[in-house]
Amino acid sequence: MPASYFDERYAENPDPWEFETSDYERAKYAATRAALPQARYASALEVGCSIGVLTEASGERCDALVSLDLAERALSRARERCRDLSHVRFELAQVPGQWPGNSFDLILLSEVVYYLDAGDLTRLVDRVQGCLRPGGDVVLVHRTGETHYPLTGDEAAERFIDGTRAFLRVFGQSRTDKYRLDVPARHEDARP
Repeated sequence: MPASYFDERYAENPDPWEFETSDYERAKYAATRAALPQARYASALEVGCSIGVLTEASGERCDALVSLDLAERALSRARERCRDLSHVRFELAQVPGQWPGNSFDLILLSEVVYYLDAGDLTRLVDRVQGCLRPGGDVVLVHRTGETHYPLTGDEAAERFIDGTRAFLRVFGQSRTDKYRLDVPARHEDARP
């Protein structure tokens, strides 16, 4: 979806998806943190950080965290929320076209993959393959209800998982009545 879609949402409401106040978001973030297979990560990437609620919550488990978003208003709030987390860096980027040059042992894709069309999802898979360290983890979280996005949550997760079978294996999966959470991990023998 175009950056203007998100810019308009944040112009209308500084927290358009109620990340700060929603019981759904709070429970989903707790489940996301609980699903992380490793106690600590050296270098993590969060795609679509929005206003930084999950960034702040997951930052304690990372030595370094790069958080991306394509809406400057959201990034401004995220930077303010995480101002005391010196190991967190924020970047304005539209994925998959823009991507940091680092390698990571954790990539968080929470409620973002369904905004991509099929071609961009294929490019995202290539980006992940190119930067995920051996033994690294990916966390996919997506709402499973109807959407007006290019993909549904189930389509986004299944297409990502199918596209990464050559280098990722699904380590864990869970599902509630509102979202699904998938944790693929890099094969030790699949080098970036």
